[in-house]
Amino acid sequence: MPEITPFLKSLLSAAGISSYETPATQLIEEKWRPLVNETRLSRIGSLEALKKGCAAEPRPSIMIATHMDAIGMMVTSIADGFLHFTQVGGIDPRILPGTPVIVHASASGEELPGIVVLPPARALPASVGDGVVGLEYLLIDVGLLPKEVAAKVRTGDPVSFATEPKELAGEVISGHTLDNRASVAVLTVALEELQKKSHQWDVWAVATAQEEVSLGGAFTSAFGLRPQIAVAIDVTFAKGPGTNDWGTFPLAKGPTLGFGPNLHPFLFKKFEELAKNLEIPYQTEVTPRHTGTDGYATQVAAEGIPTMVIGIPLRYMHTPVEMVALKDIQRAGRLLAEFIASLEPDFVEKIVWED
Repeated sequence: MPEITPFLKSLLSAAGISSYETPATQLIEEKWRPLVNETRLSRIGSLEALKKGCAAEPRPSIMIATHMDAIGMMVTSIADGFLHFTQVGGIDPRILPGTPVIVHASASGEELPGIVVLPPARALPASVGDGVVGLEYLLIDVGLLPKEVAAKVRTGDPVSFATEPKELAGEVISGHTLDNRASVAVLTVALEELQKKSHQWDVWAVATAQEEVSLGGAFTSAFGLRPQIAVAIDVTFAKGPGTNDWGTFPLAKGPTLGFGPNLHPFLFKKFEELAKNLEIPYQTEVTPRHTGTDGYATQVAAEGIPTMVIGIPLRYMHTPVEMVALKDIQRAGRLLAEFIASLEPDFVEKIVWED
């Protein structure tokens, strides 16, 4: 099985919040270019990579969507050398104080290291008390004099997390943006596996943009590529402190296969059968509404596209210290590659809602 950890760690060390994905795009394109026939950028900034199948043209195609954008922050104002900011994507303000960040300063072109700081309690309104301090009271300190900050930073500059990835005991990795760079790693594993497998369908590997704010990359790529079927890969909630109910899944017990109205039951059945035949551990994730992933976008794009969602269990979602098991990434990548290799030219004609 290909070793994916070095590539994943490079992704977890890169910026790339929604609408500012370029640092991640460059790393992914460099990794994928030898594995596919062509790469291109969509008009909205998603990376679309085509690996051609071996069947006669016109070939059916499958789109694999893995969003590369990340949550982050954006400067809203500057006061006395300190930066006020807002969130890009969903962020729990409880986890921010003390977090290292990078301010992408547009006026100077620099990447300024900074820290999210919490004013002392006596400087906050009495109504805040000892509770959670909201984003409006938090600040970013880059360690420069006010006039230097004013010369370098502008309102609207993006801010990304700067925590370094860490390999932990138990073949677990932690870092920012595992949501959803872990799934980019899954797709990369699949592309590497497909180098030694024959597959009849064309494969569109897509690192989508702007999932955290609009699902815009998946909507537009699905509409433009018009694949016959689609698979979205994203993270899902892992069991951990305070999260042990039916809607969470243990680390290192395999990826999740989504089942619900956002997903096609025929595709779920085929993935489940394949996982059982290959003895790949998996878990069933029931999603009674739309999944909140790129899978929602692909399902309803154009005339509608039969869609499946594969999930990677992740702890501490939308924090700078997200955590996944490397085994789940490898297993999901192998399952995806085997599914692609199993597709026959007439697979679409066999798709039914019920047996």
